[in-house]
Amino acid sequence: MTSLRARIALLLVASIVGVVALATLAVVSVVRGPAPEATIEPVARQIRLLAQSLPGHVASANDVQIKLGDQPAKGQEDERATRFLNRALEHSGVAFPATVVRVEGKPGMVASVQLRDGRWMAVDIPDFSPPANRWLVLSGWITLIVLGATAVSLYFATVLTRPLVMLEAAATRIGPDGILAPLPEEGSGEVRATARALNQLSSRLKSAMESRMRLVAAAGHDLRTPMTRMRLRAEFLADDEDREKWLHDLEELDRIADSAIRLVREEVDHDAVEPVDLERLVRDIEAEMISLGHAVSIGHLDKVSVKAGALGLRRALRNLVVNAATHGKGCSVALSAKGGHAALTIADRGPGIPPDLLGKAFEPFFRVDPGRRQSVPGAGLGLAIAKEIIERYGGTITLENRAGGGLSQKVVFDAVS
Repeated sequence: MTSLRARIALLLVASIVGVVALATLAVVSVVRGPAPEATIEPVARQIRLLAQSLPGHVASANDVQIKLGDQPAKGQEDERATRFLNRALEHSGVAFPATVVRVEGKPGMVASVQLRDGRWMAVDIPDFSPPANRWLVLSGWITLIVLGATAVSLYFATVLTRPLVMLEAAATRIGPDGILAPLPEEGSGEVRATARALNQLSSRLKSAMESRMRLVAAAGHDLRTPMTRMRLRAEFLADDEDREKWLHDLEELDRIADSAIRLVREEVDHDAVEPVDLERLVRDIEAEMISLGHAVSIGHLDKVSVKAGALGLRRALRNLVVNAATHGKGCSVALSAKGGHAALTIADRGPGIPPDLLGKAFEPFFRVDPGRRQSVPGAGLGLAIAKEIIERYGGTITLENRAGGGLSQKVVFDAVS
């Protein structure tokens, strides 16, 4: 009962049932029949008059059927009505023993009064008590009200919370690029207003993302010209040591600019999605890494395919393997297919990443130790680019430190059957 729709529906049901119950109670209290105490007095007076003036045979007086016999009328005794009748006869001044019974299949009740000569006089009397199945009728009435109120409440709760449901659905459909999928502007006024606001937000987000990408691409491109001039000037330095330092720094700047441009291209350029044989792709990357001198080994590989762009996925996995082989002093790659998912694990033998920095590892230009810039080439964009590509194709990537030392990079995709 944590959702807003359920709470609104419960509130409406409780309100409707409460109001109907109070109204029903008020109506019943106004129109209900007279109490037995009020109706038994005239019946007792009539019985007293009949008993005092009754002839010695069966008679009919004032449409009241009278029967005489040695025994009272047979049936199921109504103790409450019997008690009221005896009390009323005592109040009338004649204490005739009396009993009231209900006869199956016969409307009303039968009152039996013992006369002074020992005979019993049986008289039909009306029954003003509520029906025997009144609780069943009341239960059916309440059940009908609850069912009707529940249906109406659920409908209006759904209508009231539809804009919130739309917000939730739109948030879950946010793509890897952070852009909201367009929503149809139809339905009630509130729903149309919500859809229009979300579409405007999506448009502004898209404009901001494109502006950011253009800025990064332009900055990376514009850096090339002054860097070329600086490289030419460095070539003419007389001191060999200074010249090497300048050229080393310029090479690092060039890698940063090139990585920034590649990151923008990955966010803009999307290759065609198709089934990709992940096992074959991993073996190709392994062969390439070994040819480049990286310490990469292959563990168990299952035969499995995933839906992705072949070039983009190759670039992402290559970045992860290069990152592990470079910073982790070699790595091992394993691939498993289970439960409709393909899980690729890249485990290295390096120092790992401090736990408080694991969440920042995918940020652009992230480095655990800035001092690594002197010994390990790269701009710190490899993981950011890999994450962008993997999430674009519906995959996930997580990092965790291994118990025996080193870092484990795990990539999970939905497998293609």
